Amino acid sequence: MNQLKNNRIKSLDILKGMVIIFMALDHTRDYFHANSFIFDPADPEKSNYILFFTRWITHFCAPAFSFLAGISAYLVGRKKTKAQLSYFLLKRGIWLVFIEFTIVHIGWSFNLQFEYMGLLVIWSLGISMIFLAAVIHLSMKNILAISLIIIFGHNILDNIHFEDSMLWSIFHERGYYTLFNYIQLRIVYPIIPWIGVMSLGYYFGKFYNKDVLPEYRQKILTQIGIGAIIGFFIIRGINLYGNSRPWLEYELFEATFISFLDPSKYPPSLSYLLMTLGPSLVFLGQSENLKGRIVNFCSTFGKVPFFIYILHIYVIHFFATILAEFTGYGFNTMILKGFVSTNKQLIGYGVNLGWVYVIWFGIMLLLYPSCVWFGRYKLNNKKWWLSYL
Repeated sequence: MNQLKNNRIKSLDILKGMVIIFMALDHTRDYFHANSFIFDPADPEKSNYILFFTRWITHFCAPAFSFLAGISAYLVGRKKTKAQLSYFLLKRGIWLVFIEFTIVHIGWSFNLQFEYMGLLVIWSLGISMIFLAAVIHLSMKNILAISLIIIFGHNILDNIHFEDSMLWSIFHERGYYTLFNYIQLRIVYPIIPWIGVMSLGYYFGKFYNKDVLPEYRQKILTQIGIGAIIGFFIIRGINLYGNSRPWLEYELFEATFISFLDPSKYPPSLSYLLMTLGPSLVFLGQSENLKGRIVNFCSTFGKVPFFIYILHIYVIHFFATILAEFTGYGFNTMILKGFVSTNKQLIGYGVNLGWVYVIWFGIMLLLYPSCVWFGRYKLNNKKWWLSYL
């Protein structure tokens, strides 16, 4: 196994780091790209290859985060009893849900009145950990079966709707609700199928046991990943099941191509998960021996995923506030009551896509030293609270 001195598995850190970098690109686009306030970058009739790819590459982030969190839970559990691991996952899950509603919310909005709340990716990870805290007591075969049933079968629920049911939205359908006649709640990441993605990652954690030959692990991960990619093209091509939003054929091939590669993310369809988890598995299977500066750069972020997630939100939003102030829109337009791209006061604000990439690259360079420092701090300090960061 290709390991770091502190027994971290390098390929996992590389993938985590890569999806964090992609995620930061998407969030930079959200807060800086002028077209973000006009149309969806995945709109086949308005987007283009470069803009769509800028959005598409970030589709890998949430599935990879959830899947890798499952693997990490398995690896942590090798040094704990099932009861200890279950308790740890339960506490960490509750902690993440709390963080979503507080620190993460403030970072996205800079609004201390809490008029708007979103159930986003950190919420999803937290709920999935709570679910996993119970599931780990089953046999590995049963964990695999449950995970696959959820992932492959959940699209059966696409045509089931309960009007104004917040509970159903929490489980499987994106929705918007008003709480206490004051708080606007936006449910973006329903529980299903994210809980299945994390439990599947937990199952795959067994391939990182010390008695598993690296050659076998690399082979099986690559083969399963290629199978998932092929499955995506078959299911997406048939266009009957596995996605709540079928792809459409347009006069322009570019528009058809965009439509085909944009399966539903909210909730993530089977097509979406095959499209994203497939390449992620192939990467894990082929990246264990990678070396070099770019690899080390990505791994630095991958070692501190929660830390960089929180930090990048505040830094991106902060610089966007400065740009809004100095371009005549006022800093107050970045004190948000909803998602940034829905703020109609910002129509006309922003820069072109080329500058978005420049800003994104600059922000990642700016954040790099702090991630190096925090990674070393975690390595040299075994304080209990660091396991929650």
